[in-house]
Amino acid sequence: MKAVIIDGYVDEPAILGVPPYVSPYIRYAAGALYYHGIDVDYYTIDQVRDNDMWQSFNHYEYLIIIGGVTVPGHYLGGTPISLTEINKLFSLNKEPLRVLGGPIVKGYTLKGGKSAIKIESNDIDYMVNGDIEKFLFEYPVSDDFDLNGRSNYDLISKIAPLGAEILKKHPRYPDIIVEMDVSRGCERTNGFCSFCTEPLINGRYRERPLKDLFEEAKAISNIGVKNFRFGRAANFLAYGSLLTNNEPNIELFKELYQEMSKIANIIHTDNANPAYIVKHKDKIRKLLEIIVKYNTAGDILSFGIESFDEEVVRKNRVDILPDESLEAIKIVNEIGSVRDENGIPKLLPGINLLYGLIGESKNTFEINKKYLEKIFEEGLLLRRINVRQAMAFPGTQLYNEKIKQNKKEFVKFKEYMEEYNHEMIKKVFPIGTKLRNLIIEEVKGKISFGRQLGTYPIKTGVIGKFDILSKLDGIVISHGSRSLTALKMPFDINNATLEELTAIDGIGKKTAENIIMDRPIKDFDDLNISEETKKILNLLRG
Repeated sequence: MKAVIIDGYVDEPAILGVPPYVSPYIRYAAGALYYHGIDVDYYTIDQVRDNDMWQSFNHYEYLIIIGGVTVPGHYLGGTPISLTEINKLFSLNKEPLRVLGGPIVKGYTLKGGKSAIKIESNDIDYMVNGDIEKFLFEYPVSDDFDLNGRSNYDLISKIAPLGAEILKKHPRYPDIIVEMDVSRGCERTNGFCSFCTEPLINGRYRERPLKDLFEEAKAISNIGVKNFRFGRAANFLAYGSLLTNNEPNIELFKELYQEMSKIANIIHTDNANPAYIVKHKDKIRKLLEIIVKYNTAGDILSFGIESFDEEVVRKNRVDILPDESLEAIKIVNEIGSVRDENGIPKLLPGINLLYGLIGESKNTFEINKKYLEKIFEEGLLLRRINVRQAMAFPGTQLYNEKIKQNKKEFVKFKEYMEEYNHEMIKKVFPIGTKLRNLIIEEVKGKISFGRQLGTYPIKTGVIGKFDILSKLDGIVISHGSRSLTALKMPFDINNATLEELTAIDGIGKKTAENIIMDRPIKDFDDLNISEETKKILNLLRG
């Protein structure tokens, strides 16, 4: 028997699954099928689009589509599947058993500020409301399957190492980063945020045994993928706390990072609850020291602050008050802002600000500005500020509320954030910062855009035309609001192109032409440029 998995990409608060990320859904689904001796093919939705493969799957016994976006985003590595594309694939391929899984089953929307719609189609044989891997593990061998059934970590331990094999079929293999499932659900016991889908999708909080995580990680490393991100967790810093009376588990984190450092090239993480940091600040500092010792620079702990407006926080049951959020940001900066040999901070906080919540007013935008300015004035670093509009999904408190949308204020705030992000990025990635192993994903004119592998890597425009998916090292020369401009390393003024020279602040076209005419340049003091530009050239020379 043969099955095909179409990766429609997922993006959830606790999972990234748009290339270069590969979600656990894909690996677990493949592992469940491999467990029963079923051959599995794998394609991304972008491969289907690019190769016009819409009618290519009738010879399979299973056609499985996995997708779903529960947080709005902008993507460089791929575009999530649309409802139209799901219907097209299922309607044109009627022979296989057609299965839909992933968060998309809870509802479909690709835009913030919109309520999700329920999916209904006569062309879907099974819409799996529970965990797709549990269905695929049960269905081939039993009529007693449950479309609402949830996996436990006993099942995951059986299938996860097997599913690593599917990564070889990813179009970007081995330059992908895998989401490692460390826990499911939210550890909060005092209720959930008004908009949160985590309890809907993953149920009660539970943790994966460390030995099982290592077994899967080794299987992934053995097939040539060495890049890991501790995802899926609503609060990564609470991992292991079920074994320590809800306190941070320092010994578990030591073992986790020591073992992963032996098999991984990249070790990154994502979600952390700032309230948990403040509540356990002394032990959290020890956890942060462990992470910073072993992780890869450019790492982020993403905070679901959502709003600095206390009224909004309380009405939406967000678990962190504004001044506590500021304290959590300070704690992570205190330990994580140390830079590696390339000038990149090891571990910084990122924050999410969400609009379209209960109790929001025009004043909410001013309050958020006030706190952001305080963060900047105190010299604190933020690696990523994600401003988005809430998506309302059935089963959440927000779904049943009629929210007044402050659209004009939201647009103005986004404009404000353009300048704020620009100034913050200059602090995080100063001129001369080195970006190793940028992977080119897009070429526009004479600029190639790429990113490093990692948690929310910053988009970088490298001057020049380079092949898609080629790798290069870059050195930062200027900053946008959400991106960097870089020159390919090593930089040598005597071999630089006209485009590279004119991209450097303080060097216009005429000066660049004179430099080219006068080469070789032996001393920057011989150039008719400002002292500030000479400093930049010295930084670029390394």
